[in-house]
Amino acid sequence: MSDDQSYTTSLPGLLGDIAEIAGVDVAYQIASSHGGTRVSIPPQAVDGHWLTELVGFATADQICRGLATLDPDGRLRGVSNEIIPRGPASLLANARRQAARELQAGASAREAARRSGLHERTIWRMKAGQRDDDAQGSLF
Repeated sequence: MSDDQSYTTSLPGLLGDIAEIAGVDVAYQIASSHGGTRVSIPPQAVDGHWLTELVGFATADQICRGLATLDPDGRLRGVSNEIIPRGPASLLANARRQAARELQAGASAREAARRSGLHERTIWRMKAGQRDDDAQGSLF
């Protein structure tokens, strides 16, 4: 599996579909501009649509046609009212949650980094932040 394919499989939902159609860089561009928001994507690219403005007509048309489905009457339908995942920001948040779980389970910084995919220095910073929070106490 190529690096591009491994990133594609790790992107959530609609973003992963877009990455398979137009590439990971385009998916990240869409996530950066519209991640976390509800969008509609027509079955064919349209001038003036946010997607066409963002990635250009040819790439937008490739995405639109790749995501389009046929309805029972045989008409092409686009994507309607779907939320674009936040992409890399979401992946990072998931990795941080995984690292926190590993640390709580007693894993070393090195083990937590390996299992979560984060850098070991990031884990050390997380651990330092946990100590500061613990020293302050809890409100609950």
